[in-house]
Amino acid sequence: MRRRALKTMSLIAAATVALAACSPDDPGASFKTLKVAYQKTDSFTALDTMLQAAKQEFEAANQGVTVELQPIQANDDDYGTKLALALRSPSTAPDVFYEDTFKVRSDVDAGYLLKLDSYLEGWEDWDTFDDGAKAAGRADDGGTYAVPLGTDTRAIWYNRKVLEAAGVTLPWEPRSWQDILDTARKIKANDPTVIPFNMYAGKGTGEGTVMQSFYELLYGTGSSLYDEEAGKWVVGSAGFQDSLAFLKTLYDEQLAVSPAEALDANVWKKVFGEWLPNARMGATVEGSYAPSFWQDGGSYEWPGYEQDMGVAPFPTQNGQAPGAVSMSGGWTLALGAETKEPELAFSFLTTALKEENSLSFTVESSQIAVRKDVAADPGYLDANPFVRDVSALVSVTKYRPATADYPRISVAVQEATEAVVTGTRSPQEAAADYDAAVADIVGAAKTVRK
Repeated sequence: MRRRALKTMSLIAAATVALAACSPDDPGASFKTLKVAYQKTDSFTALDTMLQAAKQEFEAANQGVTVELQPIQANDDDYGTKLALALRSPSTAPDVFYEDTFKVRSDVDAGYLLKLDSYLEGWEDWDTFDDGAKAAGRADDGGTYAVPLGTDTRAIWYNRKVLEAAGVTLPWEPRSWQDILDTARKIKANDPTVIPFNMYAGKGTGEGTVMQSFYELLYGTGSSLYDEEAGKWVVGSAGFQDSLAFLKTLYDEQLAVSPAEALDANVWKKVFGEWLPNARMGATVEGSYAPSFWQDGGSYEWPGYEQDMGVAPFPTQNGQAPGAVSMSGGWTLALGAETKEPELAFSFLTTALKEENSLSFTVESSQIAVRKDVAADPGYLDANPFVRDVSALVSVTKYRPATADYPRISVAVQEATEAVVTGTRSPQEAAADYDAAVADIVGAAKTVRK
């Protein structure tokens, strides 16, 4: 209820400001329009709520200015495609838009984002943002091109009832990949109709495949996707093959969803809306935002999810230090490089991301706060019982390489997982295919064999 109350308070406050500022039309006023593009889906409405409130407040304070909200109904990958198309032409490019952190550098290279340093210098709230979160909006030239909305981590979300029925000791704290397999096999032996342990695979789930699945494995082996020091992509690593082999075991032993289900772009809806709430799945690897689906007002409201669900860090391959691994992403707000009203656009951005709006958004979306004042707010800390657990994973988290090449590399990883879980390639063959794809994408000189 706290999240819904925060949301309502935010809209009431914005409406009050609007009413207080109403005045007869000024015939001498100049009329301007700001276009704001962002993602909205049936399961993700938090940003729409925040921007609707910001629109009311901003228009009330800036007579003659209209904020034209342009919600794009699409999943993450399709949203990125549609936004990219809009950004290619000054006539369709938005003034303000929702930008995934892993797209920042490639979009800066493409000339789509406005550099914000000179504007940020005069914004007092900028000092309240976490330094690590700020880095997500920086490009190779050291400049800042986007302001973070929130971040996330990944963990294992498990159904306590399913594990308890299989004789698994709670709280469940797997220490290695073997522990995961052992538990999954116990669940299957106890009830073959239950999906023991879900990890996404294939191109259907896009970045979900790599962030909630493959990278959790890869970075837990000690290997990495990219050598930051050398500035080269890693190929030929044993960790890459081991990660694919683990997925193959999960799918071959029918411990995960079926390959056909894995290739369905909407399989996550069944995970959140059917299998976990109905105790038909033991566990899944997912983001810290998972409770947002089950909370009051979420897409798949689940009264009592707090008692039925548990969360655990994803372990390293053999339990080696640091013992666990996580992946973090996050989203930002950016300004279009072609905006004709940069000062006005930046002013709208600061309105949208001020403390009250950021708190409401962070709570409703179950993201991890990037503003220090929001992170310390009781409304954030009490939003759901797992906030502290998933926030603690920041200490072991990893980030995707922020390079212009990354989006194509990601697809190559997704293709490797798909080939393995569908049985068309062995882990060794799929890894070799990946190595060849990377060399083709970036050039052999930009790869390093480890």
